[in-house]
Amino acid sequence: MLELGAFAGGDAMSRFIIACGGTGGHLSPGIALAEALLARGHTVTLFISHKKVDTRLVEKYPHLSTVRVPSAPFGWRPDVHLRFHWKQAQGLLFSRRFVRTFRPDAIIGFGGFTNAGVVLAGRLRGIPVALHEANRVPGLAIRVLSRFATRLYLPPGVRLPGIRGVLVRHTGLPVRAEITRRPRDEARARLGLDPAQKLLVLLGGSQGSGNLNHWAEQNLTALAHEGIQVYCVTGLGKGREGVRELHDKSGQIVRSSFVAFSDRVGELLSAADLVLSRAGAGTLAELVRCETPAILIPYPHAADNHQQANAIYFEQQGGGLVVADHALAGLRQEVLDVVFNDWLLNKFRTNLHRMARENSIEHLVHDLEELAAGTPPSGHLRTTPAASAP
Repeated sequence: MLELGAFAGGDAMSRFIIACGGTGGHLSPGIALAEALLARGHTVTLFISHKKVDTRLVEKYPHLSTVRVPSAPFGWRPDVHLRFHWKQAQGLLFSRRFVRTFRPDAIIGFGGFTNAGVVLAGRLRGIPVALHEANRVPGLAIRVLSRFATRLYLPPGVRLPGIRGVLVRHTGLPVRAEITRRPRDEARARLGLDPAQKLLVLLGGSQGSGNLNHWAEQNLTALAHEGIQVYCVTGLGKGREGVRELHDKSGQIVRSSFVAFSDRVGELLSAADLVLSRAGAGTLAELVRCETPAILIPYPHAADNHQQANAIYFEQQGGGLVVADHALAGLRQEVLDVVFNDWLLNKFRTNLHRMARENSIEHLVHDLEELAAGTPPSGHLRTTPAASAP
């Protein structure tokens, strides 16, 4: 961990702060961008939260400089609301001290409750701020803080009306370098999975999903009977971990695994025939990178119903299907219809391969280098004048 007032020096071209804590969907792309900037000689510090998911994820990246900023999620309940404002005030004071010491050339925020203090601190000192929104419905943090930004990165086709003085770029979400498509048999061997049986992977997002975990438990015997092994990532503190041994209709052993957390996402998605998942933008970007078909079950209580919008776009692009959370009773038959339909799975993979062609990290890094250096923006990313957005 990097303490306030102590940071890496050297001959780096620019200094960046990346605010990305609070959820895996914010932190994972922040890590991906940090590694890309470091590879080009820049100095980078990640602003993360005190949540367990942040601690667990950054453990794998000891070479990255991180600081934990005081923060708390927004909510309208009186005690939550009061805590939010108190922590944000602490975060602003912390960020002002850190910015004054670290002297960044640019600040990048990935949304969420760790962004506000450092974005405001940067604006007060005249430091250019870039914000990245991965969801197809921009979140509250991005909507509020965009007025302080110089750059705003949005998914292709998404607009944010009513903002002025911001250069809007359209690009995808950075994905960590180790999350990439691997040969299926190699991935299964590394994970200790049967190479011959179908594999269904369940992902509930960085927080886990009680509904999906419960569905897996309820349907495990029936899926095993059809020869389908299950690998369920339950989320920290949710669900019972361990390996379950059942039998298929011919008496062969079918082993299924329940784990709280996985830092081997590339291998897991490469090994899967089909994924059942919530529809956070980070997960969808990883599915696209690994070209893994999915049935998406959007979290129905997500802010502004953004997971529903994400899932519909994924389905429209041909990466998989969408099933509503209230329709889980019919999900098992949907899974059976898809996982044994090799033609359909290959069609999904072909579409996902097309979706994966854009290298968003390379584009972002070059654009951020221009921003930090004060260079007039070039045209290597799709640009939309924010003031004319419908």
